[in-house]
Amino acid sequence: MATLSINTLLIYVFLSIFSSKHSWVVEGNWCVARSDATNQALQTALDYACASGADCTPIQSNGLCFLPNTLQAHASYSFNSYFQRKAMSPGSCDFSGTAIVARTDPSYGSCVYPSSFSTAGGTTTGTTPATPATNSSILTPPTSVAGTTGLNPAGTTPPSLPTDNSKASSGSLAIMILVLTFLLHVLLFTP
Repeated sequence: MATLSINTLLIYVFLSIFSSKHSWVVEGNWCVARSDATNQALQTALDYACASGADCTPIQSNGLCFLPNTLQAHASYSFNSYFQRKAMSPGSCDFSGTAIVARTDPSYGSCVYPSSFSTAGGTTTGTTPATPATNSSILTPPTSVAGTTGLNPAGTTPPSLPTDNSKASSGSLAIMILVLTFLLHVLLFTP
């Protein structure tokens, strides 16, 4: 009977190590497109982000983040790239109300959203494009609802971030369930 308890203990230890390995939480802030934004507003903001410093190469047809080929997904990636390259400065995740700061990593598959200035490939000095853009709508910042221009209209501040992190508690919850299950098993099946 002691062998059964040792084997059971080893199984629970293995499961707890395995589950905690896969429930690591990446802390960070990401800028993503709001789900209620109109396609026209998203396109305008996407054009602005790509023309103003975001790395939009991954959302090109041969890029790692091209699929899903939706305006929402492409805008989210470009907004986040811009946000990270601006070192998450206040107002750099607004895009006339079409973006919001998220605390959950939006990365999927091989499409990794940068979570910091250093992973976004940002530079501290400005760069000039080799060929100036000819489309004037790309160079014009989107207009906010209030009628002011820019990424952070006058008098507004970025939304406050929630303090809870549901992913962080899921790893602890999994370990606690494993420990309680083990204790229940020991209490019920030991003579």
